[in-house]
Amino acid sequence: MPWSNQSGGGGNNGPWGPRPGGSGGGGQQPDLEDILRKSQDKLRQAMPGGGGWLLPAVLAVLVAVVVGFFGFFVRVNTDEVGIVLRFGEYVRQLPPGLHVRLPYPIEEVMLPKVTRANRIEIGIRSAQGGGLSVRDVPEESLMLTGDENIVDIDFVVVWKISDAPDYLFNIQNPEGTVKDVSESAMREIVGQSDIEPILTSSRAQTEGKVQQLIQRTLDGYKAGIEITQVQLQKVDPPAQVIDAFRDVQAARADEERLQNEAQAYANRVVPEARGEAERILQNAQGYRDQVIAEAKGEAERFEKVLQEYEKAPDVTRQRIFIDTMKEVFSKTDKIIIDKDGGGGVVPYLPLTELQRKPPQSPASSTSAPSLQTGGQQ
Repeated sequence: MPWSNQSGGGGNNGPWGPRPGGSGGGGQQPDLEDILRKSQDKLRQAMPGGGGWLLPAVLAVLVAVVVGFFGFFVRVNTDEVGIVLRFGEYVRQLPPGLHVRLPYPIEEVMLPKVTRANRIEIGIRSAQGGGLSVRDVPEESLMLTGDENIVDIDFVVVWKISDAPDYLFNIQNPEGTVKDVSESAMREIVGQSDIEPILTSSRAQTEGKVQQLIQRTLDGYKAGIEITQVQLQKVDPPAQVIDAFRDVQAARADEERLQNEAQAYANRVVPEARGEAERILQNAQGYRDQVIAEAKGEAERFEKVLQEYEKAPDVTRQRIFIDTMKEVFSKTDKIIIDKDGGGGVVPYLPLTELQRKPPQSPASSTSAPSLQTGGQQ
């Protein structure tokens, strides 16, 4: 279709607006096909022989350039390393970048991904495409422990290429080799352990032992693989007996809790008992020291009294008598009655009881007058 037919206003307008220098009058605009055809005719006239060979020559040059580029150059990505084989023999490595090489079949370049982290699942299979559904593989996950119990273990091994030539040429099926070695190593470590530590406190220790055993085995194969991590996904008893195992674990937890409570009580009571015993011993020690000191003091006082008695027996005897009576009477209840002023006292009245009579309650106060009356009688 001519370009002049695409203009909205006709006349002198083209697809990019009015023609420069165009007049307001008519004149039909030439289309693109005419322009291209005229250019090709002028090019054929300029080239010798009419230029019919030009297009095949250009195509041949382009094909030669493309074949030469892919035949003599190779591009190594940042996560790859180039392994160059010359007639099937390993000769050198190529770092990331663009490199020159001899064309195939003289040299061939292999490009393994040396920085990619690869995962192998053992005991489980995740859904394709990264879904959340997981399928259990019991023939891989069920293992026998050292105390003859069965445990269901699902784990993941993460690995990467550490030596590309060894990885490519020393093992035929790298993923299958890593999977078989990992499953064998896990079964060996589990077979040397009891079930309780594996289920509870030894998960990290089990992961470390399995990783070391896998790495040691692969190094013996010269596989060129580095195990970066072993992750235990699930460690449970078999599904048929898992409820019984949970009851046992709950009972053990209760036992441990009661032991902790008993230990806490013992930690509180034993120091208190020891403190009380120490206090009693300190009191006994103090009482012993007191008695000994008092006895020594009495002995010294007696010796001094004896010395004074030897100097003045009568005076000392009188003083001892007065001190003794003072000490005796100070501890007894007594009523002193003047002989001249006590004529009205009845000799048999319980004067001591009257003196020490406690305060009377309201009930006992009503009976007091009858006692007085009886006394007067």
